[in-house]
Amino acid sequence: MTEVTVVQNTVLRKLVLATRNNDKIVEIGKLLQGLDVQLLSLDAFPEAPDVLEDGDTLEANAIKKAREIAEYTGLAAVADDTGLEVDCLHGAPGVYSGRYAGENVSYSDNVNKLLDELHGVPWEERKARFRCVVALHDNGMSKTVEGGCEGIICEKPQGSKGFGYDPVFFVQEYGKTFAEMELADKNTVSHRGIAFKRFRQLVEEQWFK
Repeated sequence: MTEVTVVQNTVLRKLVLATRNNDKIVEIGKLLQGLDVQLLSLDAFPEAPDVLEDGDTLEANAIKKAREIAEYTGLAAVADDTGLEVDCLHGAPGVYSGRYAGENVSYSDNVNKLLDELHGVPWEERKARFRCVVALHDNGMSKTVEGGCEGIICEKPQGSKGFGYDPVFFVQEYGKTFAEMELADKNTVSHRGIAFKRFRQLVEEQWFK
């Protein structure tokens, strides 16, 4: 993955995925498949800094991650930040979705805290949405795109695929949670799938036209 790929004697532009989350890397790799760039994970840069996600918004965190990794590597970088917003919890966990139950916790810890918070809340009041902001930092400038997906939080986990809150995020048009969907189906409707579709358009317009 770290070797330069050459097509028609032209070295492809390199794009660094500013994450060490292997689940995200797999999803993003699928979403960007076929794009005329060479994707590099942070495995190619073992000394790269762990960027502190201390922004007040998803956009701020995504831009910060992309900018710091781009500045470190000297290459264009892409980062996303994703939040789950539950209406009856006034938008929580939101920007804190990845650490809702505390620092260095498991996916299950976050899911269990969410379900505890929603204990006894009726189905019709469990509406939620995923939001994903994707940032590209290149040549000293950042640009962002966003995607979203509406759903309902289940009373208990369903399905074994995906990661994060996927087992409790029910998408009514599919009649399944994200964790019950095949990745190809999830990517057509998910917040990250929509955001990276817009990101592809951004890259194609910025680099290839």
